[in-house]
Formats: sequence, C-alpha cells, structure tokens
Amino acid sequence: MNRSALLLLVPLLAACNVHSKNPADGDENVSIHADDSGHVSFNLPIAQGQVKLPEGMMNHGDVDIDGVKLMPGSKISGFNLDASKGRGANIDMSFTTPAAPDAVRAYYVDQFKQKGVNAAVSGDEVIGKSKDGSPFAIHISPAASGSQGKIEIQSKD
Repeated sequence: MNRSALLLLVPLLAACNVHSKNPADGDENVSIHADDSGHVSFNLPIAQGQVKLPEGMMNHGDVDIDGVKLMPGSKISGFNLDASKGRGANIDMSFTTPAAPDAVRAYYVDQFKQKGVNAAVSGDEVIGKSKDGSPFAIHISPAASGSQGKIEIQSKD
C-alpha cells in the first residue's frame, strides 16, 4: 500500500469509536445519523459507533429519488436512517440550496413529472409516491441564503 494512503487512514481510525455487537442477539435494527460537520453515528446489527468524517464530505452526496437528483447547487446538511425488520425504513435528509422556495418546489415537481412520478405541491412541500409506492415529502422553507429543505421517505421494505 502506498505510504501516503496509509497515513491518511490514521486520522480516520483515530477518530472512530466502534464497538462490535453480537448479531445472534436478534437486534436487526439499523440507524445512521450524520450532520454537516462530519459527525456520523451508526447502530448496525454487527457494530455500533461514531466516526468523524472530514467537514463538508456530505455536502456533495449523490441523492436520487427515482432518477431525480438534488436541485443543482444544493448541499446535504444532515441525514437520518432508521430501519427495522418488518417495519420498513424512515429516511430524512436535510439540504440547503441558493434558490428561492417556489423555484425549488417547481424544480422537483417538474423533475418528477419527467421521470413519470406523480408529485404535487401541497403548501410548502412537494408530496408524492416513488415508483415502488413509498410516500415522500420534500419540505421547503426560506433560509438566509436561499432555501432549506428536508426530504422524508417512508419505505415499507
């Protein structure tokens, strides 16, 4: 392994707090929570812990709901996933964008229609169902430099 690549791993490993779990205990719940400063906590059937990623690493995540990407210029500011066997998963993702709220809502409605997904504006949010039937809502509100939003998806799988 390249010596510089090995040196890059040292700070990441030093910032980790990971504990193994016994998957035989039957806990099949999964949760992952991340914020824009790089703090990520996770609880998986085999391990739980926290890790600190470089600040800004989440900002340029590749989000895709039935082919619809985040509005250009948007940055992810938070992420939560809570899933359990038999109850499905809830996914919440926060983002910021420099565009005004009405432009953001229009972007998402237009993009979903182009992908054949029914979506409509309802108050300050865009609501719809993904192609697999999972309901979603994109809440959009004004922010100091454009808009802030939160994508909520409820999956039954």
